[in-house]
Amino acid sequence: MALATLLNRDELIVVGDALIGWLGWCDHAELVAAARRFRGARGIRRVRAALAEIRPGSRSPGETRLRLALTRRGLPQPALNHDVVVDGRWIACVDLAYPDARVAIEYESDLHRTDDRSFRKDLTRGEHLKDAGWWLLRATSDDVGPGIDALVRRVRRLLDGASAGRHDPRPTRRPASSR
Repeated sequence: MALATLLNRDELIVVGDALIGWLGWCDHAELVAAARRFRGARGIRRVRAALAEIRPGSRSPGETRLRLALTRRGLPQPALNHDVVVDGRWIACVDLAYPDARVAIEYESDLHRTDDRSFRKDLTRGEHLKDAGWWLLRATSDDVGPGIDALVRRVRRLLDGASAGRHDPRPTRRPASSR
């Protein structure tokens, strides 16, 4: 509870996502139980507000911040670290996904730019997703900050296109006779 007086709600959510996610130190129910034990403590309202938005599955603070930015602007809750499987074949694990619309979003920290291995792996994963008929959006800290409205518009356009049946990026083949 000491963090409740030092961190804002979003920072508490990032910590909570880490605790129940990549650190695996507890689960959501244990966080809720801990908050109940500190009823009336300073910052407890902020903790309760954060608990409502903590989700398992995030693997980085950037992913959590991206998820919060998207959902707070009216987009549906994305699947976190979603395995894309097509025809029984694993294609990739993506940071955030809207599987029904075949939209994947990858949060790219500076590591993805500065580490050659991560950079090449990211490029290959993106090509595999495209080959499987998925849209891939890459987001950076700028997209979560000043560029968030543009990113939300792009995601919303892809989700709306999918629900209207317009999202099918698979190549169409013309019959040999019409070529």
